[in-house]
Amino acid sequence: MPTVTLIVNGAAKAVDAWDPEMPLLYALRNDLGLHAAKFGCGLGQCGACTVLLDDAPVRSCTVRVRDAAGRRIVTAEGLGSPERPHPVQAAFIAEQAAQCGYCTNGMVMSTVALLRRIPRPTREQAQQALAGNLCRCGSHDRVLRAVQRAADAAKA
Repeated sequence: MPTVTLIVNGAAKAVDAWDPEMPLLYALRNDLGLHAAKFGCGLGQCGACTVLLDDAPVRSCTVRVRDAAGRRIVTAEGLGSPERPHPVQAAFIAEQAAQCGYCTNGMVMSTVALLRRIPRPTREQAQQALAGNLCRCGSHDRVLRAVQRAADAAKA
């Protein structure tokens, strides 16, 4: 069985790639035990499985594990911890921006990528950056407040 080396949250991890076409999401969840990225649609349309690949938000259900080999992958687990959350995670907590929580991973990861690109986004820029992340609970206003809170915290 071929082994693929993934650079996840700053550490090299060997994954048995029984199928090089296997989605990165499966390797993260099943082989590495990282469960923040969720399986939603499996088609790259909902955003629940978003991770950062070389700092760009990608749908890990559509990225093949072989295409992620040797590249920098960051999952929500790599951002912060319950004791020391990343500023975006802290903003989502403060704004109570999660209801059921299924989409939260994608929203957080997309927000991190947005704020790295545009440190002080407008509401419209935030809406555009998060447009590909589906949420059925209706927490969009709280999510947008969390984006603004995280941007404001970075200014301080």
